[in-house]
Amino acid sequence: MISEYALCRPMAKPPERANPSDAGLDVFYSPAEKDLAKKLTIHPGEGAVIPTGLRFGVPHGYMLEVKNRSSVAAKRSLIVGACVVDSGYDGEVFVNLHNIGKQLQIIKPYEKIAQLVMVPVVHFRATENIVGRLYDDPITISDRGDGALGSTDE
Repeated sequence: MISEYALCRPMAKPPERANPSDAGLDVFYSPAEKDLAKKLTIHPGEGAVIPTGLRFGVPHGYMLEVKNRSSVAAKRSLIVGACVVDSGYDGEVFVNLHNIGKQLQIIKPYEKIAQLVMVPVVHFRATENIVGRLYDDPITISDRGDGALGSTDE
């Protein structure tokens, strides 16, 4: 599959796939030209919305999912949040990055911050079950019911 992208700014760094078999395209912190000399800081327990300088043409029936880069997550405790880019969105893609660690993290321009994975989407219509018993006619192979966290390991 081929999906087009456009640079939002002339100095934005294009996405890259490090290896041909990688699932995701790496994206980079690509600030506006006036901010190229600035490093971005994320304090412990805080987050930042980071510009990639990229727009993507996402085909109908797909979405781009912004995912953690394992090295950024494991080594720097920077985790991605709010990660869906819908096919109808045509603006710049931003990465919502959260510092869950204990040290200040500094991100330099053109540093890898996340990866994008193209994912098929199943469009569904939700209908209300007025009675509230969702599994009278089984639609799943599980009989788990309404057990919450840890309910399968009791």
